[in-house]
Amino acid sequence: MNPLRSFLLLRPTLPLLLLLLLIFSSTWSTSSTAGDHNNFLLCLGSRNTTVSPNSDLIHTPNSASYSSVFQFSIRNTRFNDTAASTRPTAIITPKTISQVQSAVVCARTHDVQVRVRSGGHDFEGMSYVSTSPSSTQPFLLIDLINLRNVAVDVPSKSAWVQAGAVLGEVYHGIASASGTLAFPAGICPTVGVGGHVSGGGYGMLIRKHGIAADNVLDAQLVDARGRVLDRAAMGEDVFWAIRGGGGNTYGIVVSWKINLVTVPARLTAFTAVRTSEENVTRVFDRFQHVVDKLPDDLSILLTLNTVNYSTQAVFQGLYVGETETLLGVMKQSFPGLELTGQDCREMSWIQSILYFAGYPNNATYDELLDSRSSAPVQFDKVKAKSDYVEAPLPVKVLQGIWKRLYELESGPSFLQIIPHGGMMSRISDSSIPYPHRAGNVYKIQYYAVWSREGKEVEKRYLDWIRRLYEFTTPYVSKNPRGAYVNSRDLDLGRNNLGKITSYRQARIWGEKYYKHNFERLARAKAAIDPSNFFRNEQSVPPFTG
Repeated sequence: MNPLRSFLLLRPTLPLLLLLLLIFSSTWSTSSTAGDHNNFLLCLGSRNTTVSPNSDLIHTPNSASYSSVFQFSIRNTRFNDTAASTRPTAIITPKTISQVQSAVVCARTHDVQVRVRSGGHDFEGMSYVSTSPSSTQPFLLIDLINLRNVAVDVPSKSAWVQAGAVLGEVYHGIASASGTLAFPAGICPTVGVGGHVSGGGYGMLIRKHGIAADNVLDAQLVDARGRVLDRAAMGEDVFWAIRGGGGNTYGIVVSWKINLVTVPARLTAFTAVRTSEENVTRVFDRFQHVVDKLPDDLSILLTLNTVNYSTQAVFQGLYVGETETLLGVMKQSFPGLELTGQDCREMSWIQSILYFAGYPNNATYDELLDSRSSAPVQFDKVKAKSDYVEAPLPVKVLQGIWKRLYELESGPSFLQIIPHGGMMSRISDSSIPYPHRAGNVYKIQYYAVWSREGKEVEKRYLDWIRRLYEFTTPYVSKNPRGAYVNSRDLDLGRNNLGKITSYRQARIWGEKYYKHNFERLARAKAAIDPSNFFRNEQSVPPFTG
């Protein structure tokens, strides 16, 4: 029996309800809304015949499982040691969609705020902590970790994937069904598909097939009334909004139907490392003049960092074709990189996923099933920012970037350059909420990464990335300065956390992420969630004119 289809069929005994209330109410007793939360628990009980104090679905600070469940999916350890006042007062890990519905209905009925976590990669932690200490409203975390089924339909070239699956699990499911189908999404296997697609979703097939959100065919959305809506039921405006309009705004997407693209049995991946400031500057300058003009079959990701106080540029590319053809393309279009056959490896699409994720050469794709705990790349403490570049940066700006990279110890802080052009330039800037299309040469991702503890250490890295961001201001997109919503950045602005969120205030950050699409997003929000039940520091508020 479904654990949250509750006591409609079998009433719990009075001692069970009292014990549930005792467990939860101690964590909520300091809140002026303690009565609402107790009623919320009674509501959950009244909808569930199998809830017990030892349930593996409900976790509170008083339960032994709370810390491990809370921390397991945190990919940014800046938020591992957050104060109790900013953590969820309860975590629910539903195993069925009906359990998500029950949690939403009871939370809304009894005024309990909800946050939703898929993979835990939110750069500002907004999917699982409150980043506004002044807000005293407790909240419930609905962690989708148990909803991760992947069902591939090869004949229709599509798949239904539940929102709690991480990309590694999605890719494994696709590769198990077909050797020539792929999904154009990110290279990090621990990213949750729920949030990834909700904000856009970059990958190495970006110039051939666009971003992940461009390849969504349908969805299942639990709205604020607890209904499960598919594309037809939610309407085209809401379906448009959830494909790139950010998570935790319109409801809880519990599953996506994704379009799978055809790829050849063999593709070519390469890595080319260039060092010394003079060499890197020369190659990068040439790169930014051609990266958006290369054939659609080729995408090149560039990572910039320092090693032993020397600049390093790592060019990683994926070509949808054979090595010999790639070398001819590179010789004609980007000879400055001096790519050779020794830099290249032919492989299947699923092998390329392992390659770019940093797995060893002998790894098998079955290792992706354990992505959550065994993926080679695991971030530490991170602050991210993003920019869009519409014209190549002057050489003096490149030199200024190297200078600022040298300010930190050699190591993990870095910049990534994500190419545009190709299919990205041919998709309309209003086809989905993601607006950064034609006219963008590439996107810059800035990452400040550190491991040492302490507020002074954190301040140093935050100040560094903010100074770097300020330095590049004159040379990136303007009016508004564009940003990528999956690189959440509260420096751009934030909402009030009450139910009444100013649309005008939200435009300050919203138009950076969505440009002219922000008003349409707010109108879709007003249609599906006019009471602003689903909200966080950067959720789209209902349109108010």
